[in-house]
Amino acid sequence: PMGGGKGGSDFDPKGKSDNEVMRFCQGFMAELFRHIGADTDIPAGDIGVGAREIGYLFGMYKKLRNEFTGVLTGKSLSWGGSLMRPEATGYGSVYFAAEMLGAQNQTLEGKICLVSGSGNVAQFTAEKLIDLGAKVVTLSDSSGYIFDEAGIDREKLSFIKRLKNVRRGRISEYKEKYPESVYTPINPGAEFNPLWNHKADCAFPSATQNEINEKDAQNLVNNGVKVVCEGANMPTTLEGVHIFINNNILYAPGKAANAGGVSVSGLEMTQNSMRLSWTHEEVDNRLRMIMKSIHKTCLDAAEQYGTPGNYVNGANIAGFLKVVNAMLDQGVV
Repeated sequence: PMGGGKGGSDFDPKGKSDNEVMRFCQGFMAELFRHIGADTDIPAGDIGVGAREIGYLFGMYKKLRNEFTGVLTGKSLSWGGSLMRPEATGYGSVYFAAEMLGAQNQTLEGKICLVSGSGNVAQFTAEKLIDLGAKVVTLSDSSGYIFDEAGIDREKLSFIKRLKNVRRGRISEYKEKYPESVYTPINPGAEFNPLWNHKADCAFPSATQNEINEKDAQNLVNNGVKVVCEGANMPTTLEGVHIFINNNILYAPGKAANAGGVSVSGLEMTQNSMRLSWTHEEVDNRLRMIMKSIHKTCLDAAEQYGTPGNYVNGANIAGFLKVVNAMLDQGVV
């Protein structure tokens, strides 16, 4: 019941009070609760839906159903959440990139990385990259992006977390705090996004869909990027994907690279069912092994079907075969 579906609303949380957001979440769940369940369909956070919103949604579900189950993931630790769930998508994306580089006898150590976004996925992508010795030089939001040539270290990342998670401010405020950085507004209708036009080794699109178009992809290739690993869902247009594949870029599609989030959602549900709470290290180790397994599955499928190193084909073929075989085994009902 997890993964593969998308839903949402046209409610804009910008400028809304906590009470307004809470009332919307409660109204939304009052209609949604009939269609979800721990063994039916599992909602989780995404763009605009963090721990606060999951809490409001879960509280309303519990009131309506009068039951405490693993029906939503991304819950707070004090009421059924899992350690590592907030970090999972970002960390998993970096683990996948590390596996791709490892297959080429390389590591992330010393690599210059472009990261888009400044929400949950981007923050923890940057955090894990820093942990593994990479240098993160960009982060963004819907208004623009910051470029910090010296690198975003743990102290600077902590400022961004407070800025976005507590104060709910704009990324432009980073420039005020760290004047050596450069802030550039982004025009959504522009021909290309200047964030993707910097010299780098790796790119981690972690904001939203279609943020890398054909021109952006060509700019990344021209600037020496060798690895593109998607933390967001479908951040690269089809034309951009073709540019990456034709230039032999190590390109990890989101359906494989950002699977860490839904994987730890599954681990959260497992803990709910078993009435257990695993340690940070236990969940992190399980996540790392899951991403390692996904990488191997993609790599093996691509090799077996004649397109070695093509992670798009590998992910598509492996996913297709898994679904088809399950359908055949279960009678194509």
